[in-house]
Amino acid sequence: MPSDPDFSYRRIFVLGLGFFGISIIWSLYNAYVPIFLKDFALSSFIIGIVMVIDNVFAILLLPYLGALSDRTRTRWGRRKPYIMVGAPLAALMFALIPLARERADLALMMGTIITMNFFMALFRSPVIAFMPDITPSQYRSQANGIINFMGGVGSLLVYFAGKVLYDIHYSLPFLVGAALMLLANLAVVLLVPEPEEYKRKGEKLDLKEFFRKTTEESFGELKENLKDVFSSGERSLFFMLLSILLWFIAFNSLETFFTSYAKFRLGIGESTGALILGFVALGFILFSLPAGFIGARFGRRRTISLGLILITVMMLLAIQVSDSPNVLPLFSGLFFLGGLGWALVNVNSLPMIVDMTVDEKLGGYTGLYYFFSQAANIFAPPLAGLFIDALGYDSLLPFAIAFFAASLLTMQFVRRGEIKASDHHS
Repeated sequence: MPSDPDFSYRRIFVLGLGFFGISIIWSLYNAYVPIFLKDFALSSFIIGIVMVIDNVFAILLLPYLGALSDRTRTRWGRRKPYIMVGAPLAALMFALIPLARERADLALMMGTIITMNFFMALFRSPVIAFMPDITPSQYRSQANGIINFMGGVGSLLVYFAGKVLYDIHYSLPFLVGAALMLLANLAVVLLVPEPEEYKRKGEKLDLKEFFRKTTEESFGELKENLKDVFSSGERSLFFMLLSILLWFIAFNSLETFFTSYAKFRLGIGESTGALILGFVALGFILFSLPAGFIGARFGRRRTISLGLILITVMMLLAIQVSDSPNVLPLFSGLFFLGGLGWALVNVNSLPMIVDMTVDEKLGGYTGLYYFFSQAANIFAPPLAGLFIDALGYDSLLPFAIAFFAASLLTMQFVRRGEIKASDHHS
């Protein structure tokens, strides 16, 4: 247990509630909104486009909003204002989605979805950047493990309880989900103090002047951050972000098409395919806390590389057993192991990114992390779909293996991002 007076596991668990709330919203959104959109006789292609709106907002807004929150100074701190505005408005819009379905109003449905996505983007980078704000470098992997664990619990809650509520009435998961997200983020605002140096006390805030000045400065910072990525010399940040792009293309292609693969290639039904994916989530949740400690103990790059090797071996074995009569237990076991590997990768990657910069740029670098991971989520479905159209569902696992293996290769060029020897908090 850390003895650092500036670090508290309890505080990180409370902060993790923010991620818990965000995960509930996205899990419900991905599970039910495509079904609602089918009511309007939209093609799957159009539904697919609607479902990447959140990724487009993430690409356009998260790096900017992360940098903007770095520059923000208010009496509440630099991250909380975004949570205080974004979370209630996102919750309201999310709760209105079933109403739009009831009214059978496509314009209302699209307006609600787009504004909800905008407000979710408004506070996602600031709530994640809050973690390194209050966590010394040597505890960031463990803290990120806790936050990912809380996110996983949110997803599993949707997985089990969402169905029960949905069967009573389709609006209930949305109303309960919106309320939980609101309460979770209220706890973050009330119970997690921001560092004093980011607060501005006793001054009246001129909002117009604040946005003009901070927008100017944060665009400048965003340009600087992107320059950091492509600057000559030591390229650790570039290779780290490239690795993130590659492994998220692999993961998202599986997430998007695995239920179809289960049905059309394995012949086991799409709901059973979803159950197998649930074993990835289960492995991830159970290993997200240990993954942070392993990263802190043995080094983050080494831990991520081990995770990528584990996932690649697991998927090669999955190809070998895809024609077995015992495909369900074999795939479930292998995907559970894949979830362990995914925890090793995912829990240690954000701390590597933020430990490549100074505290003044934590939000901007968090935004870069999301820029590359969300870019992958836009590219992956159409790219994997092209391979499936051309070569059949047998191409899905080799496609993902190729991108996981490529990310393992690019990780070997990363030289920075380990725990900092000294930290301003300690």
